[in-house]
Amino acid sequence: MTTKKRQAPKGILGFPVAPMDAEGKLDLHGLGKNIEFLVENGLSSVFVACGAGELHAISNEEYRLMVEVAVEKTKGKVPLYTGVGGNIAHALEQANISKELGAEGYLILPPYLIDPSQDGIYNYLSTIIESTDLNAIVYQRDNCILESQTLQKLCELPQLVGYKDGVGNMELNVEFTHLIGDRLEWINGMPLAEVTMAAYVNLGFTSYSSAISNYIPHISAKYYEALLSGNKEVLNELYENVIFPIHRIRKQKKGYAVSLIKAGMQIVGLPITTNVRAPIAPVEEEHYEELKVIIENALKKYPAHAETVQ
Repeated sequence: MTTKKRQAPKGILGFPVAPMDAEGKLDLHGLGKNIEFLVENGLSSVFVACGAGELHAISNEEYRLMVEVAVEKTKGKVPLYTGVGGNIAHALEQANISKELGAEGYLILPPYLIDPSQDGIYNYLSTIIESTDLNAIVYQRDNCILESQTLQKLCELPQLVGYKDGVGNMELNVEFTHLIGDRLEWINGMPLAEVTMAAYVNLGFTSYSSAISNYIPHISAKYYEALLSGNKEVLNELYENVIFPIHRIRKQKKGYAVSLIKAGMQIVGLPITTNVRAPIAPVEEEHYEELKVIIENALKKYPAHAETVQ
């Protein structure tokens, strides 16, 4: 019996949004354009219907439609992962939809409402992981905080290929990477991950989810190249001119980790509205204008061209 060879996504990971029209209905055309933009600009993989894709606010019928579009736009080009999570019954249905439609794997988001014990977290994650043979990535965030023994036990499941951190507990990350090593792909999933990636890379995290790649992917690619090559001058410039200014706006309001992405996409001319679903609120006009100035200045200083990253 041969063992299935598994490979986790690596590099800069693309997380498209869930575009909405003026009535709040899902805009599948906009989603297709979002994914095309990510693929054309060299993102190493696409993760559809995750946090940025408002998984919390879409029905499983809409979920299926989003995954169908993503499969069509990524097939033969880059690996496709989906988001699953929340209500366990819904999560298992999402996992099955992902398998049926041909995704390579999924990112498991936290369970709904409950703040579980470690054995409860293990049961939640392992049930989803073992429900299909697709690759799985666990996501450390909110009410799904793994301790080392729980993560080690999950590593016994062959479907598990990655760990994404959205908490920023560096002491725990040091422990995890020391104990588990290269068994998993280590992914920085902090909001606006370019802010913290310089710290994560020293622990063995060489992949990250990039919100700004939805609208200025060439700048994220430039940042990643400078980080890996040790070009501190370029890194400092990007931090000062682009990353920190956007980060300061993102911190102004809860939910901006999602809605600010849509604002940036609209500013650069992608066919995306700023509409979001409750409980996330849209970007305020003042912050939209601040972001617009930052992006316009960034594009003048760092013009978009064929800068991509594999």
